Amino acid sequence: MTSHQSTQTMKPATAAKKLGVYLEATPAEFREGVVSRAELNALQADPPPWLRDLRNNGPHPRPVVAAKLGVSIAGLARGGVTEPLTTEQIEALKRERPEWLERERATQAEVRKEAARIKQRNAERAARDA
Repeated sequence: MTSHQSTQTMKPATAAKKLGVYLEATPAEFREGVVSRAELNALQADPPPWLRDLRNNGPHPRPVVAAKLGVSIAGLARGGVTEPLTTEQIEALKRERPEWLERERATQAEVRKEAARIKQRNAERAARDA
């Protein structure tokens, strides 16, 4: 008995998330179809002009906006940013440095510092117990 592998496909929303782009800004043919694993790999390896433009200029989805600003997604929401932003809007926020952004960046720095401390503590415990 032979098994036939079916082509693995995903919804456009999943593919957009993997590509790091805002789904609503993608071309209609991308949003309305399904994306195979091979098509996704091709888009990642050799992005077409529309994908390069979205990655460079936006609008960007919240995870990308949060990463570019150095805050968490929850921090974006606390700062009142609920819509996708363009690269230009992100750069403007970086220049303006609103109070909420500074506060959220400080919070994010503390979270990273604590995560590093816990990782170090666990490594020391593992070395001691080995």
